[in-house]
Amino acid sequence: MGKLIRVFVLNFVVVFFSCKSTHLFVSPQYSPEESVEYTSLTNWAAHPKKEDEADKIPGESTKANQVDPQADVFFIHPTTFTKVDEKQSWNASLADFKLNKQTDETTIRYQASIFNAAGKIYAPRYRQAQIRAYYSNDKLNTEKAFALAYSDVEAAFLHYINHWNDGRPFIIASHSQGTTHAIPLIKNQIEGTALEQKLIAAYIVGMPVRKDEFDHLQPCDHAEQTSCFVSWRTFRYDHTPTPFVGNQIINTNPLTWKLDGEYADKSLNKGTILRKFNKIYDQRVDAQAVNGMLWAHRPKFPFSFLLKTNNYHIADYNFYYMNVKENAVDRVNAYLERNR
Repeated sequence: MGKLIRVFVLNFVVVFFSCKSTHLFVSPQYSPEESVEYTSLTNWAAHPKKEDEADKIPGESTKANQVDPQADVFFIHPTTFTKVDEKQSWNASLADFKLNKQTDETTIRYQASIFNAAGKIYAPRYRQAQIRAYYSNDKLNTEKAFALAYSDVEAAFLHYINHWNDGRPFIIASHSQGTTHAIPLIKNQIEGTALEQKLIAAYIVGMPVRKDEFDHLQPCDHAEQTSCFVSWRTFRYDHTPTPFVGNQIINTNPLTWKLDGEYADKSLNKGTILRKFNKIYDQRVDAQAVNGMLWAHRPKFPFSFLLKTNNYHIADYNFYYMNVKENAVDRVNAYLERNR
């Protein structure tokens, strides 16, 4: 039984802890590579012209329609480059087959797939910064690492806009390091341009985002609002992280899509996805937005007593999978109705 429990915990971590903390820091040389060629589908973790993990639908054998949707989704995946090795670069290599497979089978399957009913999904591979970039005191290398990662995301987005978007409305969706890059992407390439009118909504989750982060884009405060953004970071009920980031941070409740701080009972949760992708747990996780955090009581599922962490960052999307999925469709429909 002890071995079984350890295996379960390991699998749970592999699926959800794509952005995990570490206290082991190394200082390898920063090694930038050539620019990425985004004309090649190889450099896309998800793309409507290929079969990929983002096409999957929990509990169904059919795949999502990635041919006819009237909107697009540009998804920026979180950190999966977490192995600490003195020989590794600060940035991932796109030729790392094992890492790409891990990215696809975790973040693309379990996060990007949430949006496959809302639109065609474009999720670029990018030279993501190694996880230590969030914790290292080496400012020079961390800044360069994030800059290289962002340059790839921006290049992929511009290629998507120039070659595949064809004037269609779109959603920006991201998690963790993906949100680190989504924020400047919106500021640099969307706000104040013609694309701002095409932005249905931004789901920029897993990082603190200030209420006044953008010049034009405002926080969404109801389920069908468009041209706005949502964001939340999930912690165990009554837990306050250190350092504490307070109420200047936007905190959307993904069960009500409001900013009012009211408690939302787990009965409003239409489906949570945990270790088994095809197993949908109904009414398992509640939510309450409090001072820049989203609080949730520990959900009940097999071996949930082993979940001791107070930080539910890894399940920001998956705790509320079906609610986010439905909401993305609702916002697309609302946008299309308003722009007929």
